Amino acid sequence: VSYLVGTPKGKLTALEADLATRDWQQARPSVRVKLLPQDGETHVLVQSQERIAKERALRRRRLLAYLDRLAEIKARKRPLARDALHQALDAARKDAGRDARFVSMDVQLHGAGRAQRATLTWQLDRQALRTAWRREGRYLLRTNLTETDPAKLWEFYLQLTEVEQAFKELKGDLAIRPIYHQLD
Repeated sequence: VSYLVGTPKGKLTALEADLATRDWQQARPSVRVKLLPQDGETHVLVQSQERIAKERALRRRRLLAYLDRLAEIKARKRPLARDALHQALDAARKDAGRDARFVSMDVQLHGAGRAQRATLTWQLDRQALRTAWRREGRYLLRTNLTETDPAKLWEFYLQLTEVEQAFKELKGDLAIRPIYHQLD
């Protein structure tokens, strides 16, 4: 059985040193690819300029919204009680999604009992943000195909995604309404 699948970005960490020694090849004007044969499989690193722009814009928007939300929480005229502060922070963190990991927070509690208040400070983790920034627009493919042209493997992967999308759309059209078959 032949396969060509996307691979989690965590695998990119393990292969990063080996991939750094390889040269980029142009697959399209805005897409570059690298090939790394390893352990009976072939890994293809793909970098798309359009994907970089899209991922950076999404991350920037979520991160700015998260920081604005933290500033709103901190700037309240009456500080929030401990439990209310934690609820507000959890809601903000949920909206930020994975990008919340780039902000480290410190909550200082003051007072005692139900009257306990908290102050909030935060700091951007610039090193983690740089690492994520460097990986934006890149994804890793894994295959057992013997093709040696990474651009061709990437084209195969695009065809697979188009076929998967067609099946998804077909299933969606079939699920529009129930159809009941009856005998005469």
